[in-house]
Amino acid sequence: MIKSMTGFGKSILQLPTKKITIEVKSLNSKNLDLNARIPSQYREKELQMRNTIAKTLVRGKVDFGLYVEITAEETSTKINEAVVRDYIKQLEAIHNTDSTIELMKMAVRMPDSLKTVREEINEEEFKAINDALINALSEIDGYRTDEGEALEKDFNLRIKNISELLEKVIAIDPERIEAVKERLQKAISDLKEEVDQNRFEQELIYYLEKFDITEEKVRLANHIEYFTTALNSSDSNGKKLGFITQEIGREINTIGSKSNYATMQQLVVQMKDELEKIKEQLLNVL
Repeated sequence: MIKSMTGFGKSILQLPTKKITIEVKSLNSKNLDLNARIPSQYREKELQMRNTIAKTLVRGKVDFGLYVEITAEETSTKINEAVVRDYIKQLEAIHNTDSTIELMKMAVRMPDSLKTVREEINEEEFKAINDALINALSEIDGYRTDEGEALEKDFNLRIKNISELLEKVIAIDPERIEAVKERLQKAISDLKEEVDQNRFEQELIYYLEKFDITEEKVRLANHIEYFTTALNSSDSNGKKLGFITQEIGREINTIGSKSNYATMQQLVVQMKDELEKIKEQLLNVL
């Protein structure tokens, strides 16, 4: 079973004085790249939340956001009265106006005019937040699983196509060898010279060994079988599948370079095309 690295999860938590929204979005990446946007009062719990996310998502470019909306009548930000009064007094000395409102507008824009009362994190509140985070991660994990099922179907189709093309390569290989023999014999006859038959046979064997693809056919079949086994395993390992596709590509390329036969080269091109489609989609696999 494979999973995609693409997904989205969201969870909303309603507390007595605030509404907390948690969003987690992930895209493909070689490793875990986690970007977190968290209000300052929850910074001390950031590492714990990051560890929770990392254990579930493992890989991917992940954006995690925790948003707080105050629903109570009281706010955590207060006017610093002493500072504002001092600013007004200073402004009156340099600004000739009788309007206290105008002076107030200027004073509240000054540094330290507002103060934020830092709330201590309530453990029960954080437990509720952590549960909401786990719910969001469960949602994104389900999304990744659904995407993975679609990718798995495509991989099975592509690898089946490569396997069928390999069977066609195996079927025409004897015909290819005969064609190579005929070309060599024709080249000799065109010289219109007598040749040593034993030497000719030795040279023919040498060239046929260079064109022999028996090992490549066996290895390619083994790699295809290994890919299918890894695809149907219980874990999702996109890196392993990526390594196997590299080996599949190496054998396909070798067959193409040795084939020296147009019909077989056409089959090799088709195999390469199917393999490239697998590689593109593997970038999204966890």
